[in-house]
Amino acid sequence: MANDDLTDFGNVNVKKSEKTLLVKNIFEEVSEKYDLMNDLMSLGIHRIWKASFLDWMAPRPNHHLLDLAGGTGDIGINFLDRGGNIVTIADINPMMIFHGKKKSGFKKYFNRIRCIVCNGEKLPFDCNSFDLVSISFGLRNITNKSIALKEVYRVLKPGGRFMCLEFSKVNLKIIDSFYQFWSSNLIPFLGEKISGNRDHYDYLVESIKRFPNQDELLSIISSAGFDSVRYRNLSGGIVAIHSGWKF
Repeated sequence: MANDDLTDFGNVNVKKSEKTLLVKNIFEEVSEKYDLMNDLMSLGIHRIWKASFLDWMAPRPNHHLLDLAGGTGDIGINFLDRGGNIVTIADINPMMIFHGKKKSGFKKYFNRIRCIVCNGEKLPFDCNSFDLVSISFGLRNITNKSIALKEVYRVLKPGGRFMCLEFSKVNLKIIDSFYQFWSSNLIPFLGEKISGNRDHYDYLVESIKRFPNQDELLSIISSAGFDSVRYRNLSGGIVAIHSGWKF
């Protein structure tokens, strides 16, 4: 089998045609405890990261956001809380959306939230449909990131903006030492105790290690056609926000 037919899945390589289903199965099995695990794994700091993400996004009353890998709706609900108009939450896993719909925010904004199950590499939307497209902690799970980013570019309106929040590469040594210990030891331990799925959280940790660094991701986004691509590090580079425009 040619190497071009393989892609990473945690610490092993699998056929590209298999990865999407494997990722879907992982998130189906952890969906019920997904939000709880996010709080435990990050000590609640993911809420601060997402707030910074929305700060830079700066939603407006006329904005329609497509939130890819939108899962249980954190970004979409906060987008509406901050004055956005409509959000379309897209996720490959219907169980993530199912559990998200139990949140009070979904009920509060029931007429302004649209949900669709789809693959980020094949978006079922017309060209030039959205003012904003976001993805939060989901890009590393997509098999062909370049194809997905070109799809994002296609569905954005001219003048539209793409934003990505994702784990990245720590640039402060003192933080990196603690982070490597936490992610390699405590996250899988919590995954086993809380969700009963240590292997799934081993995958999460390995997927973070294999994800492109800040500058590499900037280059990938630029290659998909985006202009004025920039990034901001949060928590010393544990995560980074990337932003690009369709001009």
